[in-house]
Amino acid sequence: MNVSANAASSSPTPSSPTPSTSPTPSAAPSASRPQTATRRSVLRGLAVTTVAGTAAVCLPATAAQAASAARRPAGAAGTHRLTLVHLGRNGAPTTAYRTLLTALSGPDAGSARELKDSPSSTVTLQVPAGRYLLDASISTPPVGDGTWGNDWLVRPRLDVDRDLTVVLDARVARPVDIRPPVTDVRFEQVGVFAEVTYEGVTGFANLMAQSLDLRLAHLGPATERGAVRTWVDAYWSRPGGVCALGYIFRGERALTGLVRHPALSDLATLVVRAGVSESGEGPALVGVSPSPGPSPALSLAVPQRGTGTFLLTPERGTWDLAYGAPTEPEAPGRSYLVLGRTFTAGSTTVHTFENPVFGPAIDTSADARPVAQRTGDTLELTVPLLADGDGHATSSPVFTASTITLHRNGALVATRRGETPGHASFTVPPGRAAYRVTASATRPRGRVTATWTFTSATTATATELPLSAVRFHPDLALDGTAPAHTTSRVPVTVQGAARRSGVRSLAVSVSTDGGTTWTPAPVTDGRIELTTPGPGRTVSFRAALTDTHGNTLTQTHIDAFATRRATTAP
Repeated sequence: MNVSANAASSSPTPSSPTPSTSPTPSAAPSASRPQTATRRSVLRGLAVTTVAGTAAVCLPATAAQAASAARRPAGAAGTHRLTLVHLGRNGAPTTAYRTLLTALSGPDAGSARELKDSPSSTVTLQVPAGRYLLDASISTPPVGDGTWGNDWLVRPRLDVDRDLTVVLDARVARPVDIRPPVTDVRFEQVGVFAEVTYEGVTGFANLMAQSLDLRLAHLGPATERGAVRTWVDAYWSRPGGVCALGYIFRGERALTGLVRHPALSDLATLVVRAGVSESGEGPALVGVSPSPGPSPALSLAVPQRGTGTFLLTPERGTWDLAYGAPTEPEAPGRSYLVLGRTFTAGSTTVHTFENPVFGPAIDTSADARPVAQRTGDTLELTVPLLADGDGHATSSPVFTASTITLHRNGALVATRRGETPGHASFTVPPGRAAYRVTASATRPRGRVTATWTFTSATTATATELPLSAVRFHPDLALDGTAPAHTTSRVPVTVQGAARRSGVRSLAVSVSTDGGTTWTPAPVTDGRIELTTPGPGRTVSFRAALTDTHGNTLTQTHIDAFATRRATTAP
């Protein structure tokens, strides 16, 4: 038997990863096979239930709404009799259903009633006058191959202004036929979702199933223009990867069937590379799922020094990437989030996690929160001091010691030790002054230090402080090493205030003896020339930057990466 959806008075809130469920026990995930799991934006605080291969998200009504409904006697003034008749695929009455009635207007607006496995195929309710979202999932028992059939019927506009009878007939549904363009796949699960908005209230319904025998139908009249948003997300596992095909629609009607057979050139490829963790054994857990609206999603176990590949549909909108790094038992989880990324058909995007060079990173996207700002006379610093080589930051970086100090006009204001590297809050005297912030962190392998100077005055509102960062991008294997005795040109990039205002000067030096001696490495066309030392030794970087407004940065990476024998495979 399947499970239909539940609803709420507003759009569902994105959330932390929640495991989806399966009708039968499954083996523990291997490094190459995805396991069923959802992402951060799926179903926060919601109950997920499963019966015979389908799952539903339950968004309960508020306590006030529930109490109001409980106090209303059957046949009260302003209510009408609503009769729901359920018919299976054979046209016969069936009790294998779950039906949800969500009020979009009237005294119960935002609340929902769920009818589940009633003893009768016909149910009569007494409901207040108003607009409703009605959805029903009707199940067909397994025949032959042992898979359940699931028919999801959605009526986004049910206006109750008199006694009504609604027939929910599975025979009107049409198949969902979504096929990936590769053959080395195994179907895992599909989620279908509907949001209906009326007079400021949004009802939500969904069905999640582990069966390919899924059919959909819109019932009843159309809604107002653009009031219905529906989406379908289907997931397949494949050796070392996931195929995620998602489609989203907005209009006046729910879906009646859906056929999509994309070519490989219609999809985007996302490659995730896992570096060697400094705090745990085992694989990383990687999940990729659409940003808009919840999705069942899949997570993929990617071994350290390994690679996972995701095939995605660009037309689903933006996508989120969550990377759960291996950690020691009982240690806090360490995750990375890459949110709201757009992909184009035929493109290949690569993200490498937990590989050097670790150092400060400043998000350059338009909607990024400043990493340093002043509000009144409070300086708030949230600089990711140990972002990985691709600039991915985590809230739980691996470090053994950290310090951050603040000087004002040359005098020490305060020192913080042991906190998240680059994170601190300071209260300073009012007025304009010259400031120097020094943040340092020691890692299991190496040390990072950054010193910024700038001027700042009391502000009326939150104002960004002019901090910059310099990033080094050597070509490293997934164990964080480069071959010994080789010469290469290493890209150097600038982020933050200096990227926006311009760079007055940038001097880079390289050390191959742990920072005892330094050799200048001129930056030409955004690169420096580097010759690596012998096997087992390290390379360190130092940068001195001044932007066009006179703000400065001195940044040092001691033992940024190590070398290996040139004949050793990466």
